[in-house]
Amino acid sequence: MLRIIEPGIETTVQDLGRYGDYHYGVPPSGVADKYSFIAGNVLLGNPIEFAGLEMTLLGPKIQFEKDTVISITGAPMEPRINNQLIPMWENVRVTEGDILHFSPARQGVKAYLCISGGIQVPEVLGSRSTYLYSQFGGFNGRKLIEEDRVPIGEPLPGVFKQVGKSIDSPFLPDFTKSNEFRVVMGLSGALISDEGVKSFLNSEWKVSTESNRVAYRFKGGSIRFQNIKAPFGAGDSSSNVVDIIYPIGGILVPNEEEVIVLLHDGTTGGGFVTIGTVISSDLDRIAQSRPLAASRFLAVTMDQAIEARMERQKKIYDLVETLR
Repeated sequence: MLRIIEPGIETTVQDLGRYGDYHYGVPPSGVADKYSFIAGNVLLGNPIEFAGLEMTLLGPKIQFEKDTVISITGAPMEPRINNQLIPMWENVRVTEGDILHFSPARQGVKAYLCISGGIQVPEVLGSRSTYLYSQFGGFNGRKLIEEDRVPIGEPLPGVFKQVGKSIDSPFLPDFTKSNEFRVVMGLSGALISDEGVKSFLNSEWKVSTESNRVAYRFKGGSIRFQNIKAPFGAGDSSSNVVDIIYPIGGILVPNEEEVIVLLHDGTTGGGFVTIGTVISSDLDRIAQSRPLAASRFLAVTMDQAIEARMERQKKIYDLVETLR
């Protein structure tokens, strides 16, 4: 068990998400930064789908109730066991009674605690991920609170011999203050004027403080709509369309001064103009963007998006091979 002494800002149980129910209105949920999470499980020798804890800006204070091995990845939060600083991106042994706590993240937003054997909460629709807004999955469908006791699996065979194994710097993400996110343009983007498209791509956007696991809001640019009447069945605003399915990463334009990028807890459909989709390979970096961080959007082709996905898959494959 893990005993939660202090919960941190928002700590939830997550895995790689649930799939196959999007058409019922159930988003995939799962970890916001998939690469960092997968790296933590790979380091331990866990299957990559084993559940762990996702921590936001400030991690929890936890007491371990059994000996095990952990790895901590993602945004740098200076983890300490019994007040002694421990490394991130490395396997660390903990013993029964040890207390783990964190400093606030210096860069990035999300960090991950992976544990040998994973976190063993019940599966809901094939996943242990928490979906906060419908209150299911994870630990009782909610973020962790003080005095929760979270069940964990038995350490995997041989894992104590892997203590000290770490991930080399070429495989570590760079949590920078500014980002460029690649976008496949389209969907209902024809309702945006040519000037609006140019402004979207040429403007510097800043992450809004209202951003969360559902969506990231960006402000600072200006997007003009086409001067046409909204179609029958839509609302009265130029930003409205007849309801459509939103892809994960979809970029909604609810007004001329703001865009919204849907993440893994995002709503599955609605009636806003959608100018394009952030490619899957860049969603991790969106989720690690801090409030007020400067960002730009870069248009790419579908072929370039597929190439970026293949490069990401190869990086994960090379990481697995390196750690064997």
